[in-house]
Amino acid sequence: MAKRDFSRVKRIIIKIGTTSLTYPNGRINLRRIERIAWVLTDLRNQGKEVILVTSAAIAVGTERLGLSERPREIRDKQAASAVGQAVLMQFYENFFMTYNQKVAQILLTKDVTDDAARRSHARNTIDALLKMGVIPIVNENDTISDEELGFSDNDSLSAFVAVISEADCLIMLSDIDGLFTVDPRLDKDAALIPFVERITDDIIKIGGDSFGKLGTGGMAAKISAAGIAVERGIDVIIASGEDPAALFGILNGEIIGTMFMGRR
Repeated sequence: MAKRDFSRVKRIIIKIGTTSLTYPNGRINLRRIERIAWVLTDLRNQGKEVILVTSAAIAVGTERLGLSERPREIRDKQAASAVGQAVLMQFYENFFMTYNQKVAQILLTKDVTDDAARRSHARNTIDALLKMGVIPIVNENDTISDEELGFSDNDSLSAFVAVISEADCLIMLSDIDGLFTVDPRLDKDAALIPFVERITDDIIKIGGDSFGKLGTGGMAAKISAAGIAVERGIDVIIASGEDPAALFGILNGEIIGTMFMGRR
């Protein structure tokens, strides 16, 4: 089997989406979070610098508040996020503590991308945490975000974090195995595309668009985010979040998911 070369990869952004962190009924998948904690801690033990970009604050808040579906009004989303973010971080803290791994919370809004001083502060904070052996856990600050301040989705947030932290690669874990020639949910003959050297109009068209019941992204959003990162020379991989231990295989060079090659 062909291999990818990740031998020089040190700083890694791992993004995991809402659908990978929750069950279909909307409740949090604790086994998945525990697995993430184990895998990311072991990557740290290998000497990797790991930054986790997580979704699911609104979904967790929706469940905790006993709501039947994800809120639609901005103020209700903000309220659900305020509740859910605290619960989500508590889960992460408890599971990472099991492996004696320190974590920190970073909440960002899109206006940070437009201000050089704020970008620098964000980068310096991330650098300091990584130097201290801490895994930063990043999410959008949904509690104060609106259409003006907010990222369109956490895929674009993860690309922004990859750029400002000058990461070597960005791995987006999703509810799909990667980019296929056609939607594999609709066509059994769909084939996985292992490498994308350049994001063309045809690649964008293949990505289409989709919105989940609990999340806000889709393949189109991931391709758009990948485009931001690869332009800065950052390799991007979209792979299944079903088993976070697949990260070991990815970083060992195995052909898992779809790799968008950073421009050199």
